[in-house]
Amino acid sequence: MAENSARPIKEIIAGARTPDELGIPIGIVNDVILRILFQEGRVSLGRFVEIIKVHAQVLDPLVEIMQREHIVEIAKAGTIGRLSYVYSLTDMGTQRAREAFERSMYIGPAPVPLELYNESVYAQMRHRKTVTSAEVQQALSSLILPDGFDRKIGPAINQGSSIFLYGPPGNGKTTVAQAVGELIAGTDPIWIPYAVAAAGAVISVYDELIHRPFHMERAEIQARYGEVDLRWGLFRRPSVMVGGELTMESLDLRFEPIAKYYEAPLQLKANGGMFLIDDFGRQMISPAELLNRWIVPLESEIDFLKLQTGQSFRVPFKQLIVFSTNLDPDDLVDGAFLRRIQMKVGVHGPDEKMFYQLFRVFCKNMDVPFDKDSFLYLLQKHYREAGRVMQAVHPRDLLRVIISLCEYVNEEPHLSPELIDEACDAYFV
Repeated sequence: MAENSARPIKEIIAGARTPDELGIPIGIVNDVILRILFQEGRVSLGRFVEIIKVHAQVLDPLVEIMQREHIVEIAKAGTIGRLSYVYSLTDMGTQRAREAFERSMYIGPAPVPLELYNESVYAQMRHRKTVTSAEVQQALSSLILPDGFDRKIGPAINQGSSIFLYGPPGNGKTTVAQAVGELIAGTDPIWIPYAVAAAGAVISVYDELIHRPFHMERAEIQARYGEVDLRWGLFRRPSVMVGGELTMESLDLRFEPIAKYYEAPLQLKANGGMFLIDDFGRQMISPAELLNRWIVPLESEIDFLKLQTGQSFRVPFKQLIVFSTNLDPDDLVDGAFLRRIQMKVGVHGPDEKMFYQLFRVFCKNMDVPFDKDSFLYLLQKHYREAGRVMQAVHPRDLLRVIISLCEYVNEEPHLSPELIDEACDAYFV
């Protein structure tokens, strides 16, 4: 595998100048050209470049061969040579296009070789920017957390390993994980191919819900990376977040039987970023199934995927894995698995001092004048006397109820013991 390669990313993503330099079977590109022509009728070379994301100087020789073999013909000649020509299919080309659709319906960017993708992940994880304690503290600054909490999170981010967040519900585990994801996304951009080719199969990697473009001026890209292969896109480091909807199928290659190409599993889409499994233990698959699937990748940082043909191949497993659960870790997983998770971080309910800070912060954010006597009344009657456990989410939720009660009687939002009682009666069961 390419993990020991010392090539910088600019060499890995350098633009191909000939069809052979694409590193994939040319038939894959030819089939995409035929399918585009079949769907759109008349297509310019510029349109091919836009969809296939291969430079015109690489595509033009392929189209020229098709023209000589009477598969395509010039529908319209431009004034600046072949680059301005518009092409259409001949009768023979239409038949070839139908055959191409029988093989696959994939229309999109040409894939990069699997080996090149693997090399790119290792190169970009090896040279990624590390986060400082100040950056982690800033990322968590909107949360009221115990002193030194960032020291439990920051080292795992820089190591790019794993974090196990546990504790009772309503205390900010998901918010902490989301803040970590945004911090990782903002560290430095990552080059990701739109698709990968493995054993002649096309695997779609790009997901518009996960991969957010990183905007950099063309001149800066040119200065930093040189001439970049168009099959690669520059993105913010990805954050994949899943909850109870997670299934085993989403962790393996998904073959589209009608389209006849593959979609990458979630952990491959998350490479270079973060993968959060929220509400761990409440998925449609059991914790044991998930852990059996991932226990080797967590140890070796290598995952194995299998095509429908039965052929398997290795890909990097290089992202920060975050497990977040409200359940007791000892009831979910065995010690052997927990040992493979580098950081175990408890996110527990606030004490009275933190609860006071939270309440004041939410009063300010929600434009409710803070009243200390009303807060002390809340603390005494509805927590101390009631024996109720405090949760970090309570101040926000109670204030929302109070605001709704005030709006209902056309009053400015405010605090009072009477409103506290009414809000608590409505909110707590």
